[in-house]
Amino acid sequence: MIPFKLSEELIEQIEHLIETNGDVTLLDMMEDFHYADIAEIIHELNLDEATYIIKLLDSEKTSDILTELDEDIREQILGNLSAKEIAEEISELDTDDAADIIAELPDERVNEIIAQIDDKDHARHIVELLRYDEDSAGGLMAKELVRVRETWTVAGCVRKMRAQAQNVTRVHSVYVVDKNDHLIGRLSLKDLLTAEAKSNISDIYIPNVDSVNVHDTAEDVARIMQKYDLEAVPVINDAGVLLGRITVDDILDFIRDEADEDYRMAAGISQVVEADDNLLKLTRARLPWLLIGMFGGLGAASIITGFNSIFETFPKLLVFVPLIQATAGNVGVQSSAIVVQGLANDSLKGNIAGRLLKECALAIINGLAIATVVLVISHFFFETTYLESVSIGVAIIAVIILAALIGTFIPIVLDKRGIDPAVATGPFITTSNDVFGILTYFLIAKLILGF
Repeated sequence: MIPFKLSEELIEQIEHLIETNGDVTLLDMMEDFHYADIAEIIHELNLDEATYIIKLLDSEKTSDILTELDEDIREQILGNLSAKEIAEEISELDTDDAADIIAELPDERVNEIIAQIDDKDHARHIVELLRYDEDSAGGLMAKELVRVRETWTVAGCVRKMRAQAQNVTRVHSVYVVDKNDHLIGRLSLKDLLTAEAKSNISDIYIPNVDSVNVHDTAEDVARIMQKYDLEAVPVINDAGVLLGRITVDDILDFIRDEADEDYRMAAGISQVVEADDNLLKLTRARLPWLLIGMFGGLGAASIITGFNSIFETFPKLLVFVPLIQATAGNVGVQSSAIVVQGLANDSLKGNIAGRLLKECALAIINGLAIATVVLVISHFFFETTYLESVSIGVAIIAVIILAALIGTFIPIVLDKRGIDPAVATGPFITTSNDVFGILTYFLIAKLILGF
């Protein structure tokens, strides 16, 4: 199979076919494309052209295309479709994907769409999923799964599984429940195929099965699936009743979204934006963090102003201000990044005091190494006095220790207060360390040099 490659020529050809109503040719072309490739094409079209493609293709294919589109583009396309047309699209999707799509729409619109779905069980399941928080196990799960009762025979089980599997896109696991639908185990397909036809499921099922509660956070679900290397995990309520399942592709989507969010926060972008978004949206996402940086810079400037007298006697100290700021910012971001990563994957062990002591020890080692290099270079290349070089070196050590402690302490405190620690990285840590770094630098210089 030749990998799909998007080109300007292809986009121009599709636009021409849409303009000239070349539906037959367009359908023949799209027949060979994967739905993810068609979604990539739609991203390059305008709204009317994208809507044209969605309406032209059958719902079995366009429903999958919709799941691959960016939220803002999908929302615009759905705005051009009737409630009946949207209902036809989501009727082809698993309940979790269907719920994700219509959750972006106004409540009144959602109710209209639900009323147009012919399969009432499917509609009821979608409504159920919409009640859960999107970042919970309930918000991630799909209702489609294969469940069998412990009282069934192997022969009867196979017949029932065939009927259930028609509504399941992929069968990762077969779950065993009792008469009250309580999850009691899982069924190995190998054991099922090798068992006698008259055997009962109760004799061959595996009672040990990992599960998550419907109210567990998505982070908890991801951690469990990663720890036990699960392709799918069943979801139960507080009473142990089997409600649905979460598959690995759903959790990977969540992990990707979380990674994107953490990256944005670390870069100082407060909301989801794309490069081609309008100026107002881009400004609102970036400006708040830039203002924080501005006030931090003004704070550093005021500190320097307060030590004006030092420059008359020791003017070369001003030359090393950028070094102090850069070192403080880099160390702080490094420390916070390690802590945030540890908090995210639950690998951060030990109490806060122990973690701070470890970072302090590491900072001392790094500080001594850097201070030694700076001391030599400042004296022999910048021709500072021995006392000036010593004050710069001591300040470097102190600044590195302080920055490491700030970078470690703040994310941990935020996490314990239920705030995403990713907000501590990037501009916040950098700005705070710039200010404290400059202050520490001049205070140590004043103490050693006595100005």
